[in-house]
Amino acid sequence: MKVKARGAFKELEVTQILEKRVGPALAGDYYIDHSPLPEKDESTISLTPVAKRERGAGRPTKRDRRRIDRLRGG
Repeated sequence: MKVKARGAFKELEVTQILEKRVGPALAGDYYIDHSPLPEKDESTISLTPVAKRERGAGRPTKRDRRRIDRLRGG
């Protein structure tokens, strides 16, 4: 069975049908994942600088957000 999860397709083999809903930890016991390992694509790595703020400084103001956007190239 092919399932789309988080933008990627997974190949799963159901080993047993459940009668009622269970948590994800238990559900993993009832299928086998045959999906190939995802390939690391270097084009998806973001090189955008991350703005740092002092702890406890609160949310950035509108002025701060505009400055952060300018730094990011936006």
